Amino acid sequence: MINPEKLSPMGRSLLDRRSFLGQSGMSLGAIALSQLLAQDQLLASDAKDEVGPIRPAIDDKKPYASRKPHFEMPAKQVLVIYCPGAVSHVDTFDYKPELYKLHGQKPPGLPEVTFEGPTGNIAKPFWDFKPRGQSGKMVSDLLPNLAEQVDDFCFVHSLTTQTSAHPQGENFFNTGFTMEGFPSFGAWVTYALGCETEELPAFVAINDPRGLARSGKNNFGSGFLPAAFQGTDFTAANPPANLFRPEGYGPAADLASVNLLQQLNAKHLQQFPGDSDLAARIASYELAGRMQTSVPEIMEIANEPQHVHDAYGTGTGTELKKAYANNCILARRLLEKGVRVVQLFNGSDPAGGNGITNWDSHSDILKTHAMQAEIMDQPTAALIADLKQRGMLEHTLVVWCTEFGRMPFLQANGTGRDHNPDAFTCFLAGAGVKPGFSYGESDEFGFKAAVNETTVYDFNATLLHLMGLDHERLTFYHNGIERRLTNVHGHVIKDVLA
Repeated sequence: MINPEKLSPMGRSLLDRRSFLGQSGMSLGAIALSQLLAQDQLLASDAKDEVGPIRPAIDDKKPYASRKPHFEMPAKQVLVIYCPGAVSHVDTFDYKPELYKLHGQKPPGLPEVTFEGPTGNIAKPFWDFKPRGQSGKMVSDLLPNLAEQVDDFCFVHSLTTQTSAHPQGENFFNTGFTMEGFPSFGAWVTYALGCETEELPAFVAINDPRGLARSGKNNFGSGFLPAAFQGTDFTAANPPANLFRPEGYGPAADLASVNLLQQLNAKHLQQFPGDSDLAARIASYELAGRMQTSVPEIMEIANEPQHVHDAYGTGTGTELKKAYANNCILARRLLEKGVRVVQLFNGSDPAGGNGITNWDSHSDILKTHAMQAEIMDQPTAALIADLKQRGMLEHTLVVWCTEFGRMPFLQANGTGRDHNPDAFTCFLAGAGVKPGFSYGESDEFGFKAAVNETTVYDFNATLLHLMGLDHERLTFYHNGIERRLTNVHGHVIKDVLA
């Protein structure tokens, strides 16, 4: 038995019932607060100068919960506008006066055979270039609406890639590997950061109205990352299936079914702890249930004000342009609601492409590139302008990209340009990026990167950095290897950072 007279004043106070209950209540409150702070990753870290991989603290039951980046950067969301088929840089954003001087001549010092066979003669740009904006950036008439916004863009003119083939090129740009089965950029970002909303997917891929790109769902797949982080694909015209209850099935019955399923799923998961596929499947089913109320509202694009429809061009031009314009509005609405990554495709490959369904213009580039530009230019420019007008570019990174460029000379058939993996152009805009800036240069013909050669690894490392992620430490252990988006390569392009 404890003798109270031998205890200190603090010890005697702990034996007092009121003091004990008061102290216990405060302690329990502190424990609860620390758990809440830990859940939101708001606790201070004692770690100094950490090295090695940084593992996201992922709750299998809530894989989409928002997580803190490695370091703070302005960009919290990212919009990737991907143009399959290889947009010709020398006909859009990379002005080369030498092509005018040597038009119709054999290319001096350039190869006689390329990806598709014998080379033809040097061809000047098929559209006139003019200085645009206060920066005076030279951009062609092919993309007049995007040309008006060059003072907001940061161009990278010295990109190179590892392949001349479209499927492998798409894989490499979007996953960091030419082979299939590796996680996409969007999957890596959502694996690291989760999402700002629990009502919508963290990563949405909006396919072209004509269908999937050449590499299909690999462009937005999760690879060996937990399955929860693959992109959810739908379009303005084709929302996710089974959003609405069957007739005669009321809200009360629906809620009862959902509650029962949650209980059964929880018991099932307890039997297989650590099974990420099962946890992802349960999480996706629960998200699907929440999407039954959130997605119908998102899909109400017709309710947008008329001036928005006019700006995006949903009522003018071809049916394909109207459909793509609706997809652009959908992209903005998803970003507004907190979706972390939106990947918007302009171009598909249902029958080989050949410049008709995407930008792959081996023949009649004057017709085929113009066809794709008519679909892409106005809606894309309106989307970027809309994000800026709403203040969303302050926290949204915009990436416009394609898998490689095209040659400065014609192919043997004389009407199109071949694939060019050694020089192409992409641009960035928004959070964390220098506006009205150009980085790197291709040579005088636009044939090879000549100044500040930049690999796709460098480009992806920079995108991750702009999202507050260290590309060398964002890894996943798979088959004995610490895998990452940039493999064992890549450097952040510091010159493009604001």
